[in-house]
Amino acid sequence: MDLTERQRHLLRLLPAVDRVIDLAKTASGFERIPKSVVVSSIRTVIEAQRRRVCEGNGTLTDAELSDGAIMDRVKETVQLAMRPNLRRVVNATGIVVHTNLGRSLLAQEAIENMAAVAAGYSNLEYDLAQGKRGSRYAAVQDLLCEITGAEAAMVVNNNAGAVLVCLESLARNRQVIVSRGELVEIGGSFRIPDVMAKSNAVLREVGTTNRTHLRDYESAIAPETGLLLKVHCSNYSIVGFTRQVSLKELVGLGAIHNLPVMEDLGSGTFIDFSRYGLLKEPTVQASVASGADVVTFSGDKLLGGPQAGIIVGKQTFIERIRQNSITRALRIDKLTLAALESTLRLYRDEERAVAEIPTLRMLTDTEAAIAARAAVLARTLAGLPDSRLAVDLVRLPSKAGGGALPLLELPSRGLRIRVNGLSANALELRLRSADPPVIGRIEDNAFVMDVRTLQNDEFPLIESALASILKSD
Repeated sequence: MDLTERQRHLLRLLPAVDRVIDLAKTASGFERIPKSVVVSSIRTVIEAQRRRVCEGNGTLTDAELSDGAIMDRVKETVQLAMRPNLRRVVNATGIVVHTNLGRSLLAQEAIENMAAVAAGYSNLEYDLAQGKRGSRYAAVQDLLCEITGAEAAMVVNNNAGAVLVCLESLARNRQVIVSRGELVEIGGSFRIPDVMAKSNAVLREVGTTNRTHLRDYESAIAPETGLLLKVHCSNYSIVGFTRQVSLKELVGLGAIHNLPVMEDLGSGTFIDFSRYGLLKEPTVQASVASGADVVTFSGDKLLGGPQAGIIVGKQTFIERIRQNSITRALRIDKLTLAALESTLRLYRDEERAVAEIPTLRMLTDTEAAIAARAAVLARTLAGLPDSRLAVDLVRLPSKAGGGALPLLELPSRGLRIRVNGLSANALELRLRSADPPVIGRIEDNAFVMDVRTLQNDEFPLIESALASILKSD
């Protein structure tokens, strides 16, 4: 590559890696940084500046290659390298159970229990009363039975895992009958038929997409049938000319033919949301009361706990599932158990659960309460001393998210933010790059934040992020 005299001059100014390493040894801010991180950051900065010189864009100045300028860039690179990849973000999207943003927030009691268990040893698989090895399910199985009315319960790492181990335990190499309209696909293109194939069960579809009758199930029953499966369509809804077989009807058919009945509730909830003015969602308790032999659901969606696949049902079937060697590959750890146990304990008092479990609190929050909080945040942001900033209160709908309650739109309030001279896309990028990142949405060429999913302690974080953007722009 032929270089100009200017480029050769700039390359001579660029300090050597060893020189910058020596500078870092005496500079402040590097005392607790691993040497490997410092050296890697130095190499990255110098190589980036070398590329800029060789590209010859003509914008690089002598000052940018000084020792001080290089050290400033190294410090920034080191800070980025030392920052955790998984970190807190501010959810201003209005989607309560946001899969991409970690789904449900944990109740404070669950967080404290996790910290206590993480800080020391625990009786994870130790029976304190008997003084011998115990079961890790003991921490939650009695609570799950108490809340749901089931005979037995166990927990694995997520609901897909729960469905997998149940099918493998109860219907391996046998036929599983399921309505064609219930062959759902969840996030990440993970489909019920795929889970069934991995479990070595044989899928037998019945009915049509919009209408399935009890006679469809009955006519499909054969000697090789091992299970009747009902899947709750939690992430979509079929409306219009429809017919579904109820769980109670399916249980009755299973009893006649001596076949177990399983229901995958997907999200799963312990409370009747219709009592809070929301759409009715089938509860786990109702499924158990209908006589289902096995019911599976998630721990980190409408339940508001940690990621888990919860299995409840009749003792004889739960025991068969528990004895399956696959459960070891799917088991949950002590921190998940600690969080789940604390979350379940809150459900002993529904009023307390709704107040203290963030997912339930956000879903049931009133429009008036959200409007009041939105007004507070709007006044705070409007008070920033920059005439370019425009903050307006807007009405907008929130969503439950997490593949739950797909038809539900929760009336909410939000803030529409515009900065004169800064596009909505640019503002979104700046807020997404803040520490912590603020995640919202763009509507009508403005950055919009839904207050429903904002926590009160996040208001100052948003103010600080916006103030920093205005100051640097």
